[in-house]
Amino acid sequence: MDTAGPLRIALLTYRGNPYSGGQGVYVRYLSKALVDLGHEVTVFSGQPYPDVLEGVSLAPLPSLDLYRTDDPFRVPKREEFRDGIDYLEFGTMCAGGFPEPLTFTLRAARELMKQRGRFDIVHDNQSLGYGLLRVLRAGVPVVATIHHPCTVDRDIELTRAEAWKRRLSVTRFYAFTRMQARVARRLERVIAVSETAKTDAVRAFDLPPESVAVVHNGVDVELFRPAATDISIPRRIVTTASADVPLKGLVYLIEALAKVRTEHEDAHLVVVGSTADEGPVAGAIERFGLTDAVTFEPRVDWTRLVELYHQAEVAVVPSLYEGFSLPAAEAMSCGVALVATDAGALPEVVGADGEAALVVRAGDAGEMAGAINSVLGDSGLRRRLGHAGRARILDRFTWRSAAQATVAQYERVLPSC
Repeated sequence: MDTAGPLRIALLTYRGNPYSGGQGVYVRYLSKALVDLGHEVTVFSGQPYPDVLEGVSLAPLPSLDLYRTDDPFRVPKREEFRDGIDYLEFGTMCAGGFPEPLTFTLRAARELMKQRGRFDIVHDNQSLGYGLLRVLRAGVPVVATIHHPCTVDRDIELTRAEAWKRRLSVTRFYAFTRMQARVARRLERVIAVSETAKTDAVRAFDLPPESVAVVHNGVDVELFRPAATDISIPRRIVTTASADVPLKGLVYLIEALAKVRTEHEDAHLVVVGSTADEGPVAGAIERFGLTDAVTFEPRVDWTRLVELYHQAEVAVVPSLYEGFSLPAAEAMSCGVALVATDAGALPEVVGADGEAALVVRAGDAGEMAGAINSVLGDSGLRRRLGHAGRARILDRFTWRSAAQATVAQYERVLPSC
């Protein structure tokens, strides 16, 4: 085939919600950027389905939707079971495992075999399930993106699990990572979204380094752009983090906020994400008396998210690990002064300390509080960091450049004429 011409791309994602998690954002914008380059893209997705942009086709692959927000770990009605894959999905959940990467790829492989010859290449987004091997055996080239190996999440959760029952539960849930390692080793080409993600994927999945290419994520620089006029709210802090995900380090930001309020007593934190009624974050909020100083916004659309960035004097990414960090990039693109930890790929995204963000040690609430205080107390520093952050995004992290680099990786595995 002529690899210089338009490609017919099947982009697979077992979850596609663009308003919750970087994987959904990745699929939404990469698919559109590929279409803008002249390629044909069909997104195959399980629930929650992505909100695809103009020119991108969506092929829903319904699961049992066992982890829906309003009814997690639900028990489906008997008539909802359609085939053996559904029974496998439910049985794996009941045994404490996470079935979606496997069962989604089995459904995707079944559908792709029905449409054999329809696509030039299959691009998997972090599923790395055994169904991809069936696609490979059928002679269809497959590449996969790894945002970060889920072994990172597993290991962080294990270090925080004191009771043996909790450790057993975490180990069972992340059993799918063994499958992902086996599948990743069978692929000729893997895409990592940062040098950090590549290093970690090579180590966790025992991959040949030469099989993994780094293609950075992008940002929608037209949506995430600086405000036309200053609408920031004094001492407003914003972060994007789910309270129940230890990897995101929100508990350290809550502790830092308590320290910040000794100097800026009206400092207020808005968390773009969900809150848990119990757990370390809820406990920290109560312990430090911050109930009125923290607001959670669990479901925001793009317009509201940009507005929250514009209202903030400082954005904070307190993560213990990031494979890339779209929230950091989006805040920088909005021209908001940023404080970020040195975890994972964050220094790769935000640059050296002081260049386009203040960088602090991950898990150090005191150092984080000091950086936040510096930004809140210095309007000149806020302007300098905001301008530098926007310039760095425009120079390095656009979706068009990400799509061009992705196509270059496709061409590495496509058959020549």
